[in-house]
Amino acid sequence: MYTLKGIFPPLPTSFNNDEALATNKMVENIKLLNRFNLAGFLVLGSNGEMVHLTDDEKEKVYVETRKAIPSDKIMLAGTGCPSTRQTIELTQKAAKAGADAALVLNPSYYKGLMTKEVLMKHYFTIADASSIPIIVYNMPANSGLDMDAKTIIALSQHDNIIGLKDSGGNIAKMGEIRAYAHLDFQLLAGSAGFLLPALSVGAVGGVLALANIAPQHCIDILQDFMDKKMDDAREKQLKIIKLNNFVTRQYGVPALKAAMNTLGLYGGPSRSPLLPLDDSIKKQLRNLMKDSNIQSFVHY
Repeated sequence: MYTLKGIFPPLPTSFNNDEALATNKMVENIKLLNRFNLAGFLVLGSNGEMVHLTDDEKEKVYVETRKAIPSDKIMLAGTGCPSTRQTIELTQKAAKAGADAALVLNPSYYKGLMTKEVLMKHYFTIADASSIPIIVYNMPANSGLDMDAKTIIALSQHDNIIGLKDSGGNIAKMGEIRAYAHLDFQLLAGSAGFLLPALSVGAVGGVLALANIAPQHCIDILQDFMDKKMDDAREKQLKIIKLNNFVTRQYGVPALKAAMNTLGLYGGPSRSPLLPLDDSIKKQLRNLMKDSNIQSFVHY
């Protein structure tokens, strides 16, 4: 079985000050993050500003990051597009570049028409056409559509749909999926804010924005859980909830990139219309990082 066990940072896409794509900076970040025992990396997820890239830029990101990701680490590639046809084409490009699996966000523009039957046909058609495994991506905060448990359980029956990244944080729903989905179907927490609760209902790891700036902390929560050191895992989990919320739901990608800048990684700007943090928000971020004992990468 193809395993997704472990911690995956969803890499932000790097841009120069003029907002031009800077894959060389992404490569530098991967090299620094490779010091940690991560399972792999996600490129072009929500934190990767995929919606801000052209098709040619997306393909370049796949190719250049794969060169930097060691062969023993998994490369997940975000490939979800508004149409089934577009998603298949982009998934094929990701596979050609060497991605190990594709993370496919559900289409959501025509929300009222995205029934269980429509979503099943969409994902099954992509999975049938793909040479690499498909992971379902549920991200209601961005898509505005929260896929229900019955739909995801039905999708789990396809041989080439191997897992779910759920960023909604509904632990009861994740537990229902784990109880009734195909036995080989794997769950990944979509946020460090609920990593331990997700593990407690059967998740095997997580794709976590916080793993870009606190990789060892996220790895340690997973390891403590596996070692049945629940008090230690709980203490670590509670310690990072506020910081995680700050760089995800509260201030998003610009905050994550600002945090990376303070640690010796390359954050850089986001693409418009996203704006950089103002100085007062940056100060709050630095204080939160200090309180959470998030250290510069030069200490490792």
